Amino acid sequence: EWDEFLQLPEYKYLTVDTAFFDQEFKDKLLASIENIDKQCDGELINADNFHALMLLLNKYTNEVKCIYIDPPYNTDSTPILYKNGYKDSSWLSLLDNRIALAKTLISNNGVNVIAIDDTEVSNLSKLLDYHYSDSRISRITVIHNPKGSITKDFNRVHEYAIFITNESSKNSITRSLEKNSSPRKMRRWGENSLRTERKLSFYPIYVRDSKITRIGNIPEDNFHPTGRNVELDNGEIEIWPIDQNGIERRWNFGLDSIHENLNRITVLEVNNTLDLFLTHELTVPKTVWSGGDFDAGKYGNTLLIDILGEKKFDFPKSINTVKKSIHMVTANNKKAIVLDYFSGSGTTGHAVINLNKTDNGERKYILVEMGKHFDEVIKPRIKKVVYSENWKNGKPIADKNGNYNGVSHCFKTIRLESYEDTLNNLLLQSTETQADLINNPNNQTLKEDYMLGYWMDIETRNSPSLLNIEQFEDPFNYQLNIGSGSVGATKPTVVDLVETFNYLIGLRLKTIDVIRGIKVVTGTNPKDEAVLIIWRKLKAVDNATLETFMDKQGYNPADTEFEHIYINGDHTLDDPFSKVKMTEIEFKRLMFDVRDV
Repeated sequence: EWDEFLQLPEYKYLTVDTAFFDQEFKDKLLASIENIDKQCDGELINADNFHALMLLLNKYTNEVKCIYIDPPYNTDSTPILYKNGYKDSSWLSLLDNRIALAKTLISNNGVNVIAIDDTEVSNLSKLLDYHYSDSRISRITVIHNPKGSITKDFNRVHEYAIFITNESSKNSITRSLEKNSSPRKMRRWGENSLRTERKLSFYPIYVRDSKITRIGNIPEDNFHPTGRNVELDNGEIEIWPIDQNGIERRWNFGLDSIHENLNRITVLEVNNTLDLFLTHELTVPKTVWSGGDFDAGKYGNTLLIDILGEKKFDFPKSINTVKKSIHMVTANNKKAIVLDYFSGSGTTGHAVINLNKTDNGERKYILVEMGKHFDEVIKPRIKKVVYSENWKNGKPIADKNGNYNGVSHCFKTIRLESYEDTLNNLLLQSTETQADLINNPNNQTLKEDYMLGYWMDIETRNSPSLLNIEQFEDPFNYQLNIGSGSVGATKPTVVDLVETFNYLIGLRLKTIDVIRGIKVVTGTNPKDEAVLIIWRKLKAVDNATLETFMDKQGYNPADTEFEHIYINGDHTLDDPFSKVKMTEIEFKRLMFDVRDV
């Protein structure tokens, strides 16, 4: 019955959350997927964004094509609470270390886009001048609130999108298409318009029923068409760039670029002859974006309420603003990674999904958010827009053909422990005298300096609670004390060592399987070297059992199949090339590796 239910057309793209299934089901599901990371369309990370960016370093350094963020604007409507009134400086500190960290993730030809309004645009610009002194910084004015927001002097209707592009990178921002008031001929005329002046632009274009069916090849120099339109036996019409006087001219596009411009070309009949016209022009994007599509009220707030069925988030961006920003950066790289580490309501993920629908792209998104709206807004939003393109009052709306126009989609959810959870798991190694000193109510200043300096740096450095190696004996049941919701209360919670280690080594995950109680992970590291990871319960899988397993699976350290092999616990494998590394040692080294960012 369950299979029959899922096979109904209206449930084809219904998202199934594996969190509601047992581990055995999840293991079987993952084992059935080849090239898991390639199949995964997005990642949602529930965490403080600084910690999330640190997690992403080893895997995504120089890999992100577009970063789009919409940070808190630091206004009365979206306040950030700080002590001692240092509102602006604290806001800058918040942005400063995150922008610096995210800079290591962006590719050489990647682009940062930051949404901001007048309140902090000046401070943000100074910060960007410091971090991106070798980049072009362009400020775009977006008319996002046509009705306006009245200030003491003016009715403010705009905000900004700041684009940061590498100075040495060309064509970082794609040209935009603007519709012609009237189509113009695709055949060139006037100076440099003859066939002989650019032979690559003289070729036939085939049309049937006023639609382009295919593009022909460049003919030999001694070949001359019989006319502008040549009718073929198969019903097609061959159109050549020949003018009304029979002069052989050339098309606007060479054979090397015509295919990428077909969406700009239309077929029209003029004086009983078919000809080709350009409906849109490629133009340099303007620095002012105006028009109804950018209205954050209609395409941000109202859109989100329609999806969720109620208002759960203030001031979401117009999806069209975000979609245009991402398109301008990724039009020539449709497999790009898009990162948003202030993801708010999840508009960036929604925009990526819609953009991929538009141009058959394979872009992937990474969204980071720590607020409660991660579960109340972002996650349900992504699940819903994958299932149905349009929504009203929280319900999917079918088109006139009864289709919801969903897409096949897979995303991963990751939750990181909070800073407070980390503190809850620290075991102090203080002497009795030190403990008495810092607990003295008259020494509060000393206590704060001590905890932030010596205590964090020295007394907890070798604390087994930071990384309990003993728990690696049963790596599938590693636990941390995580806040339970009540003030000060915690509960032991199993954390995923396998996934954590994958990120620590920057693994591009290919396969993950459980074979006779042993978890086997394969993939490649950032150097594109093949990696094998073996996870076992040491009491259930001793070294003799491990050797038998490796032999049956054909995993031999002496072979060239894998450049790196990680196994938890000591081993007795024959390792002539020193490929096999003890997972615990590598885990600790990478976990406490301090990156210079």
